[in-house]
Amino acid sequence: MQLVIISGRSGSGKSIALQALEDIGYYAIDNLPAMLLGALVDELRSAPVAQTSIAVSIDARNLPHALERFPRLLEELRSRHVDCQVIYLTTDARILLERYSATRRRHPLTRGRDMTLGEAIESEDTTLSDIRNLADLIIDTSRLSVHDLRGRITDQVASHHADQLTLTVESFGFKRGVPLDADIVFDARCLPNPYWDPRLRSATGREPSIVAFLEQYPLVQQMLDDIIAWVERWLPAYRDSHRSYLTVAIGCTGGQHRSVYLAERLAYHLAQRHPDVRIRHRELGIHTPVAPEQEVIPASIVSKES
Repeated sequence: MQLVIISGRSGSGKSIALQALEDIGYYAIDNLPAMLLGALVDELRSAPVAQTSIAVSIDARNLPHALERFPRLLEELRSRHVDCQVIYLTTDARILLERYSATRRRHPLTRGRDMTLGEAIESEDTTLSDIRNLADLIIDTSRLSVHDLRGRITDQVASHHADQLTLTVESFGFKRGVPLDADIVFDARCLPNPYWDPRLRSATGREPSIVAFLEQYPLVQQMLDDIIAWVERWLPAYRDSHRSYLTVAIGCTGGQHRSVYLAERLAYHLAQRHPDVRIRHRELGIHTPVAPEQEVIPASIVSKES
C-alpha cells in the first residue's frame, strides 16, 4: 500500500496537490485528523476492493496533541509495511500575505483567535514543524503556477519508487532567494559572470556561447570538480538515512548563466551513476528527468568527457 501525506502552510497548494493525485487514481481525503491514519489504512486494506494508493492532507486544523503524535503514527505505519511519503508544501510568508490579501480569505488559525494574519502564518509553520522535519520532500510553491505544481506532484511523487532516492539538481538566482526546498546549496557567484558581456547577456548556461565563455576559466572546472566530489562523497550517507528525495541547488546572481551551466554538468554526471536524476532550472521554468543517454549539456561538453 502506498500512502502519500500532503501537509504544509495554508495557501501553499495542498488542495491542488491532492486533486492532482486523485486525478491519477489515488483515493484522496482532505483534512484528515492525524489520529485516524491507522484506522484509515485498516479500513481500506479490508475493503471489498482494496485501495493500494491513498493520498491524504493533514494541516494545522488538527488537534495539537494529534500533531504531536504524528512522528509515532508515521513510524507505526511504516512498521506495518505501508510505503509512506510525506510531502510538505511551503511558500514564502510575503507571498502568502499577498495571496490572502488578494482573495480576502481568512487564514484557518485566525478563526476565533486574537491574532493577525502574519502571526497566524508564523504560528502555523511552528505548529507543523514536526511534520516538516519528517518530510521526504519539501516543495517550495512560491513561484509555481497551478499547472507547475500539478506537474511536480504527478511526475515526482506519484512516479516515485519505494527505497529509491530521487536526486534533483536545481539552478537558481540568489536575487530571488534561496529555494526553500533545497537540501544542499552551492554558491557560484565567485565565478566569472557572462552577464557583463552584452553579447552574452540574453543567453543561458545551456547554450554553446555561455559554455565557451565559462570553459575559458580553470576556476569553473575546479568548482565543478569539487561539487561533484562532495556530492559523490556524501550521497551514500544520505541514501543510508532512508531519504526518498535530495535536492542539490546551485546558485548564481540571476540564475541564468553560471548556475545553469554547473547544474547541467552535475546532473549529466549523476545520471550516469544513479537511476532517478532530475534537472530543474528555477529561473528558466525548466524541470525534467535526465536519462543517462540524454545530452542535457551541449554536445561540445559531452565529446570532451567521452
